[in-house]
Amino acid sequence: MTKYEKITRARQILEIPETATLEQIKASYRRLLSKWHPDRCTEDIEKANEMTRKITEAYQTLLDYCSNYRYCFSQEEVKKQRSPQEWWMEHFGNDPLWTGKNKED
Repeated sequence: MTKYEKITRARQILEIPETATLEQIKASYRRLLSKWHPDRCTEDIEKANEMTRKITEAYQTLLDYCSNYRYCFSQEEVKKQRSPQEWWMEHFGNDPLWTGKNKED
């Protein structure tokens, strides 16, 4: 199994989308573990144990990936994360057409 396949499988087990924050990953882990923990899921102890193991392994796989991810802090990459307001100000900032102020004011 490739690394991508392993990560995709872990993501699917944790029921998270392709793009997720670390907080979303943790929340999904806690939610699923609460649901499948053998102390809470007493109908089928074997399945509960198996699901708990899968959820824990998936969580560890994603945490390992996230902790070893190399972040890029270049201007181009940081710009990709700007808010719509930041984009607007960068493009139109003090343009009198958009601010309602004359340049002479």
